[in-house]
Amino acid sequence: MKTFEIKDEFIVDGKPIKILSGAIHYFRIVPKHWEDSLYNLKALGFNTVETYIPWNLHEPKEGEFDFQGIKDVVSFIKKAQEMELMVIVRPSPYICAEWEFGGLPAWLLTYDNLHLRSDCPRYLEKVKNYYEVLLPMLTSLQSTQGGPIIMMQVENEFGSFSNNKTYLKKLKKIMLDLGVEVPLFTSDGSWQQALESGSLIDDDVLVTANFGSHSHENLDVLEQFMANHQKKWPLMSMEFWDGWFNRWGEEIITRDAQDLANCVKELLTRGSINLYMFHGGTNFGFMNGCSARGQKDLPQVTSYDYDALLTEAGDITEKYQCVKKVMKELFPDIQQMEPRMREKKSYGTIPLNRKVSLFETLEDISECQRSVFPQTLEQLGEGYGYVLYKTQVKGFHQEEKVKVIEASDRIQVYKDGEHIITQNQEEIGKEFPVYFAESNELSILVENMGRVNYGYKLLSPTQKKGIRSGVMVDIHFETDWQQYPLPLNNIENINFDKGWQENTPSFYEFVFNVDECQDTFIDCHQLGKGCIFINGFHLGRYWSRGPIEYLYLPGPLLKKGMNQIIVFETEGVAMNNITFVDYPVYKKD
Repeated sequence: MKTFEIKDEFIVDGKPIKILSGAIHYFRIVPKHWEDSLYNLKALGFNTVETYIPWNLHEPKEGEFDFQGIKDVVSFIKKAQEMELMVIVRPSPYICAEWEFGGLPAWLLTYDNLHLRSDCPRYLEKVKNYYEVLLPMLTSLQSTQGGPIIMMQVENEFGSFSNNKTYLKKLKKIMLDLGVEVPLFTSDGSWQQALESGSLIDDDVLVTANFGSHSHENLDVLEQFMANHQKKWPLMSMEFWDGWFNRWGEEIITRDAQDLANCVKELLTRGSINLYMFHGGTNFGFMNGCSARGQKDLPQVTSYDYDALLTEAGDITEKYQCVKKVMKELFPDIQQMEPRMREKKSYGTIPLNRKVSLFETLEDISECQRSVFPQTLEQLGEGYGYVLYKTQVKGFHQEEKVKVIEASDRIQVYKDGEHIITQNQEEIGKEFPVYFAESNELSILVENMGRVNYGYKLLSPTQKKGIRSGVMVDIHFETDWQQYPLPLNNIENINFDKGWQENTPSFYEFVFNVDECQDTFIDCHQLGKGCIFINGFHLGRYWSRGPIEYLYLPGPLLKKGMNQIIVFETEGVAMNNITFVDYPVYKKD
């Protein structure tokens, strides 16, 4: 490819084309599996791959940037180029993507008078600082410089959030000033209000729409919107939703394969497509997002399978085969290939090696920070994981009413190491009784279960995690708190030589040998709630609430010889072994 232009149609090297794209997020797939996913996209007959770039992953703390390993977006783009795929990049500060805080860094919440996704000078300053590092990595990979990148996104679904055109124009200027030369685009819901609010159509920024069915109706809206602004551009669904994401405690959402294929066929008779997702992958670590329904937050699961054309573990699905058949019907001369498959392996049941209570090894993995009143996780210099609050309560040998005021997202309360109560979001703030003797240690473990990734609640105080107000005993606020942030990014410091106490949050270690490193699944159906690490890599969260009761373990994270699994189990479920299976486990009715 030498040139890419947008006229009445998309033009590559002087010839009109349809963009046939699929979404693959490099940060949700281990690097050694990138090639398989890209190959299977190419084998379908597609010519383009699309990816978001999550700001919070690359600048986890302000001024500290990371583009290594699974975060190496440059290597991912170069791998796509090797496979002769064009690339659409969506580096907008906000990505949604069912990703923690929609990709916005948690440290933004430490600034007063910073208005997210606006032309607020302080916010734009932070965006520019990030872009000054990110964009020079991408500009040399643009099609204008012989690279595979054909388009970049200015902002994402902004019309579902605001109509601040000044912000969009300033964001566009930052990108142009930093060397972006390829065409820019916006993507919004396919209704007039969203398109009008979120686009820069009068500034010659391509307008695309996001939807997953009723293609003709949605394309009619997009086409009419362009005509209203005297534009005749090619029609494109930048996110053609082929499945959906899942939340804890709800049923798995699926879509009929042939129905999807029929809808794809309808779309491709008029426009171009980006399948969202082609390969969903995994929300590794603490990076799952959160939905909002009214005042209630609904955290999403670790798996980002999305019921996509490839499963979370990269397997071919019936959807893949149905869409492949449609592609051949529409484009008889298209080149297709047999897809790649990867074997899965069951490594069996591994016995427990060591265990230790969180309360015993706390000082080894976190540094105490003291304050009069509880501070939020962000104020304590962290953004993800857990935080443990401790204080001494003077008692009078009687039962007192206790309540935790404004905490997110889930709390577990202990007195002198004994579990008192667990409260989920909808219960936090309700009184509960605690018997206090003369001297008592009150401990509260708070979990950030994922910040909202879409809608007005991005601006809600509830996106600040930990305890925001305080803890009341009787009718007064308790003071003098010790606080231990627990991002769990230093689990190598856990001291398993210390004690273990039943019914407390604990770490469990398992060691095992492997001769071959193949994909597998950890069966979590007998566990309570927590997260799992393989050789130091954070696989993500599990929860008995379902619907998933497994964690996917990509083979490249294993090593020949000895491997280490560490489980952080918060519900007091004692673990004696852990089991690996060759299939995903789902909660049974």
